[in-house]
Amino acid sequence: MTLPVDRCQRASIKHQEPFVIWFTGLSGAGKSTLAEALERSLLAAGRHTYLLDGDRLRQGLNRDLGFSQSDRRENIRRVGEVAALMVEAGLIVIAALISPFRAERDSARALVQGRFIEVFVDTPLAVCEQRDPKGLYRRARVGLISNFTGIDSPFEAPLAAELCIDASRCTVEVAVQQIHDYLRSHHAL
Repeated sequence: MTLPVDRCQRASIKHQEPFVIWFTGLSGAGKSTLAEALERSLLAAGRHTYLLDGDRLRQGLNRDLGFSQSDRRENIRRVGEVAALMVEAGLIVIAALISPFRAERDSARALVQGRFIEVFVDTPLAVCEQRDPKGLYRRARVGLISNFTGIDSPFEAPLAAELCIDASRCTVEVAVQQIHDYLRSHHAL
């Protein structure tokens, strides 16, 4: 009888320890920008990665979900499940989502059992509104969008994120270096 292939075997052939780096923060905080830069740097270092970006996931896997609290919870649950499957495949998973509720982030963390690094992109609301690359804050402020995180829907900041980065106070390169330093110091790279 042969045993099923497990996470350790998959990770071994990739010569890496799989884990999830979960970026959370307000819209416009810099999550996607940092996640994309981190993925490029990890790929350049020969790591096997995959980026789960909230905007892309809402165009496909989660296109049936809106922005009610229950839909947001389901969005994060699905992404957590996909991230857990990818960790089992031996990948380093980078997730970039607003993920406004602490309980859902904690549930995603529990799915990967100790292989979860939360990065709080703690860019001030005023800076996020000033950036507003999609015009969402402007539309939320005039009532064209309801349940918008940071305006009329809460964002529950992490209580104990592994890393906290204010993307308005450092360059993308400095932020990515901070993440690399954390990963090295915790034997993830």
